[in-house]
Amino acid sequence: MFVVHDHRVPRPHVDLRLEEGGVLRSWAVPKGLPTSPRRDRLAVPVPDHDLDHATYTDSEKSIADTGWWELEDRDERRFVFVLHGRDGARRYALIDTGDNALLHLTKDQRTP
Repeated sequence: MFVVHDHRVPRPHVDLRLEEGGVLRSWAVPKGLPTSPRRDRLAVPVPDHDLDHATYTDSEKSIADTGWWELEDRDERRFVFVLHGRDGARRYALIDTGDNALLHLTKDQRTP
């Protein structure tokens, strides 16, 4: 499963959470998910969350999207995946830059 949480506090941002290995691996994405292949977004790794956090909401956090995700390719520096959400599927690459990562919407949006 995956979930995108929309946060309002302390500043508006989204958290991308991907279920893997029994936890939700998580990244804070300050400017939201990319909407164009030319607009990479900073993705700051944050601590893993328990799986029950996938449905958590409160007055400062809502669920922007949820569904399942599919790994397409992975190596030491990046992984490519498809989010199958409420409004269809989108293909992304998460690229490790050392301390942080870049979240990239791929040009090729064809899904397998």
